[in-house]
Amino acid sequence: MKNDKRIMILDILFVILSLYIALVLRFDFNITKNYQLFFKVSIIPLIIFTLFFNKIFKLYDNIWKYASIDELFSIVYSVSLTNIVFVIYSYYISYTFLRSPYYRFPMNVHIIFWVLSVLSLGGLRFILRLLSNKETPKGICGKKVNTLLIGAGDAGALIIKEVKKHSDLSYNIVGIIDDNENKKGKRINGIKVLGGRKSIVKACNDYKVEEIILAMPSVELHDKKEILNICKETKCKLKTVPGVYELMNDNFSMGQLRDVNIEDLLGREQIKLDNENVDKYIKDRVVLVTGGGGSIGSELCRQIVKFKPRLLVILDIYENNAYDLEMELNRNHPQQEKKVIIASIRDMERLREVFSNYKPDVVFHAAAHKHVPLMENNPAEAIKNNIVGTYNLMKCCDEFKVKRVVQISTDKAVNPTNVMGATKRFCELIIQAFDKISKTEFVAVRFGNVLGSNGSVIPLFKKQIANGGPVTVTHPEITRFFMTIPEAAQLVIQAGGMAKGGEIFVLDMGKPVKMADLAKDLISLSGFKPDIDIKIEYVGLRPGEKLYEELLMDEVALTSTDHKKIFIEKPMDVDMKFIEKSVDEFREVQKIEKEDIISLLEKKIPTYKRKQN
Repeated sequence: MKNDKRIMILDILFVILSLYIALVLRFDFNITKNYQLFFKVSIIPLIIFTLFFNKIFKLYDNIWKYASIDELFSIVYSVSLTNIVFVIYSYYISYTFLRSPYYRFPMNVHIIFWVLSVLSLGGLRFILRLLSNKETPKGICGKKVNTLLIGAGDAGALIIKEVKKHSDLSYNIVGIIDDNENKKGKRINGIKVLGGRKSIVKACNDYKVEEIILAMPSVELHDKKEILNICKETKCKLKTVPGVYELMNDNFSMGQLRDVNIEDLLGREQIKLDNENVDKYIKDRVVLVTGGGGSIGSELCRQIVKFKPRLLVILDIYENNAYDLEMELNRNHPQQEKKVIIASIRDMERLREVFSNYKPDVVFHAAAHKHVPLMENNPAEAIKNNIVGTYNLMKCCDEFKVKRVVQISTDKAVNPTNVMGATKRFCELIIQAFDKISKTEFVAVRFGNVLGSNGSVIPLFKKQIANGGPVTVTHPEITRFFMTIPEAAQLVIQAGGMAKGGEIFVLDMGKPVKMADLAKDLISLSGFKPDIDIKIEYVGLRPGEKLYEELLMDEVALTSTDHKKIFIEKPMDVDMKFIEKSVDEFREVQKIEKEDIISLLEKKIPTYKRKQN
């Protein structure tokens, strides 16, 4: 407030001085008594007009440290209107009170006054901005990090502007990389464009760059991957700006920068959903998600609420994750009706109670034990949860006439070599058996590893890197299919919209990725050199682990769908009596030895061949 008053006082002094100088210049330093008198009687009105229009255009509300061209236009508008009103006032006073046109100022005085007012009021605020930008916060110190900026567009200009504005930021931008030849050698706010992507490594060496910022939010994916792969050759930490929509209207701060992650290197083009198809079975319906607090389940919930179900029921046995998701949805989607249920799919009575109370129209089944080595050592628990629990859930879906059920499956269900994969394959058989006898539409969706999901390899690698290594990989040649969590969830929802009943939908996972390459990429993205700063150790395949995963059964063909990333595996003829008899046997696995449990799985799932390590 004190600063506002000071600026008002200075504005008053400047406009009075501008008018006086305009008179002096117009009359060659010889102002007649008439004009001196008129100058004196004009001071008070001029002050009133100036302050009034300055207030109208909010010249005392702006923080001039962040002033831009918009504030300059505000000054021009205010001064122009002040001058127009002042001209009208001059004519009115001259003819009404002084009875002579000779007392009013000549028009060229008003023109000179306008120019001087814009310069003085604008100059005052420019000086204030310069002084503000030179202020260094107390207690802020530290070494500036030599930083290379990739992208000489709007995002790059915003970053340079932010860095120059905030002297407490630790970035020292040494140059810009951009493939546009016309920009090479040019400067943005004093920072030189050094060349295209082929200049990245040389620039990092020449300028001792420690950090690279990718400021290309709308770049094509293949270009982004290529640039990031070049950046990996340096020992620099990599950061990237948020999406293009978050940069609109200059709404950006350096705090929005995030580390480049493995998804940036492995991701594919954004999934395009057929919203109309999805709307038909989710909007205004009661949707139940089992395992709703898990990685896939929680992302399904985040995507489902976008289609406005009447009620979202989140069922999970683990209360902490379910609670966190509920708080997130309350914050981001406060209007969405939701209910969190703590329950186990093993408990048939509890499931019937939930179905009776909420009568879901659609069920997404994401609750499962999925850790391969743990399930290898605990096969009875894998069967109780994955097989018996799934049967319980499907039985309820049939009894309570659910419209559609979508079961989350896995590539490990294809020719399984481990207990987890075998149990998930039997779940697919349960789905197809129920679909034959029920009015409910039962389908399964099969996909591979999900980047960053709970228990996945990415968080493990990151912890190992943070601890200084080594990063452990089971085998130099082991490969896996990968998909981001949002991508997987969106395709699951889309597949559910295509369901007619009995299908196993297979998602296009793209090309398989070598785990060793994945480890090297993560080490490089963390600013280290693989096998130099952080070692990679090969520890051998784990129990039940394959070198290569498959997404479809070898003996069947896939049928394409309207969505280019979703295929359908030919349904198998599964008898419900076989499923029910098998489930009865599986309910008794707690009473038999581990080897007998494995033998039972092999008997019930012919494609299951245990891996001998």
